[in-house]
Amino acid sequence: MQTLSWIDWSVLGATLIAIVAYGTWQTRGSQNVKDYLRGGNTSKWWTIGLSVMATQASAITFLSTPGQAFNDGMGFVQFYFGLPIAMIVICMVFIPLYHRLKVYTAYEFLENRFDLKTRTLAAILFLIQRGLAAGITIFAPAIILSVVLGWDLLTLNIAIGLLVIIYTVSGGTRAVNVTQKHQMVVIFIGMLIAFFLIVDKLPQDITFTKALEIAGASGKMEVLDFSFSLNNRYTFWSGIIGGTFLMLSYFGTDQSQVQRYLSGKSVKEMQLGLIFNGLLKVPMQFFILLVGVMVFVFYQFNEAPVNFNPTATELVLNSEFAEEYKVLQNEQQQIFRDKQKIIEAYTSSNNPEVAKFIAAANAANEDIRQEARTLIDKASEKQDLKVESNDKDYVFIHFILNNLPRGLIGLLLAVILSAAMSSTASELNALGSTTAMDLYKRNTSEKTESEMVAASRWFTFLWGIIAIGVACVANLAENLIQLVNIIGSIFYGNVLGIFLLAFFFKFVKGNAVFIAALITQVFVIVLYFLNEYEYINLPFLWLNFVGCMIVIAIACLLQIVTPNNKTAHG
Repeated sequence: MQTLSWIDWSVLGATLIAIVAYGTWQTRGSQNVKDYLRGGNTSKWWTIGLSVMATQASAITFLSTPGQAFNDGMGFVQFYFGLPIAMIVICMVFIPLYHRLKVYTAYEFLENRFDLKTRTLAAILFLIQRGLAAGITIFAPAIILSVVLGWDLLTLNIAIGLLVIIYTVSGGTRAVNVTQKHQMVVIFIGMLIAFFLIVDKLPQDITFTKALEIAGASGKMEVLDFSFSLNNRYTFWSGIIGGTFLMLSYFGTDQSQVQRYLSGKSVKEMQLGLIFNGLLKVPMQFFILLVGVMVFVFYQFNEAPVNFNPTATELVLNSEFAEEYKVLQNEQQQIFRDKQKIIEAYTSSNNPEVAKFIAAANAANEDIRQEARTLIDKASEKQDLKVESNDKDYVFIHFILNNLPRGLIGLLLAVILSAAMSSTASELNALGSTTAMDLYKRNTSEKTESEMVAASRWFTFLWGIIAIGVACVANLAENLIQLVNIIGSIFYGNVLGIFLLAFFFKFVKGNAVFIAALITQVFVIVLYFLNEYEYINLPFLWLNFVGCMIVIAIACLLQIVTPNNKTAHG
């Protein structure tokens, strides 16, 4: 793997420094609570739209999504099918209410509608899941730099986390919004360049159309799955139903997103910003997945390592399992040579019978990669070292470092680190403001503007330290982008149900909602673990729908059987 040249370091450093310096310069001067938490309500719709996208599109998106497509194909895009529907509902219901009540956080609305304890519970559920997710968004870029610099993950988690803390604590919401706009420009440019370079690096007789055919022959272009089988994690129906509920909760009740559009100049600007996100997000995710599929096609013509994590490969080759691993490397090389002949026959004839042989060769190759992961795990356990054998999140960075020209490597690394910085900054900003406004201010004596800004800064700092701690113990699980969505799905359905009860079930009051939410959260966590240990079959996306329906049903039932429940505020 080639090391970074001075050109790459220059491009990487200059890009990141320019973005942060511009954001700091634009937001210089003293700030009150409105400026620090809602950006002074000056954001235009394009700033809101790009900021919302940047908050969701963390480094995990640009590391994990291509790796997801490399392994499993384009089907993951179905996960986002519910997003446009959710954007319309939020624009019609959530935004007008938030704006009318002039709230600083989404959870303030729940106290107006129910009571303080319901507001506090929803805020705590948000803090738990978003605090965990913030740690993972720090862990993701640490993976990149561990590959590039050869540093250990622990050191990098701490270093990256501290940099993000400094940037977020000093800037507040306006700095986050201003900076994210420019980060998204860098991200779009970098990913477009990467895509065209991948296609350009394919053999001369392999056009983009033929590349798609080769990917299709290997099952990577199966975008839509209309089956109702719960064995398939990503289907059209799980995306439309589970995805809609997940996106409603994420964009409508998660403070890291709500805080982005609460900074808008008017209701219209907020709504236009979210519609912009709804129109652009699905094509963007499709494109990023397509980049991963093109990387897969590239490695049909170029030898790939048995495992894309160089640290894992080095570990196993220096262990007692080295000979077994070398046998697997030789077997993969033979499969690669045989596959070249099959692909040549397929591209010249387009015979669907030949396509079956491509799929069979890739299946055999995947079996070898699985055996390699097993050996790496054994070597890791023997040496009492924590080395990731699951290499999905290393695929794209391996391609970048080994195949892109100097200068562009620095740009692509800047893309991924820009995404990490923007997403983590949004999360810490929201965690700090939620803790300050929903817990600290609401349960202490009256505070001055300067005291609340100071408190928000300190809580942001504290959550940054917690996120670093989470990053230091994070695992790749299946892959990072799925891990973030699994964490969200455990909590989001319950929180969304609380908000839907507030909006549409006027007869339901505070005590019923509070008790129902506690019961539901325990039940959803139990369901998740039952699925993990294969006692039931319920893919995580459905937890959003199930959690939402359960809390609504229990709250309504409790209100009916206890009609003297505490009166709602209106």
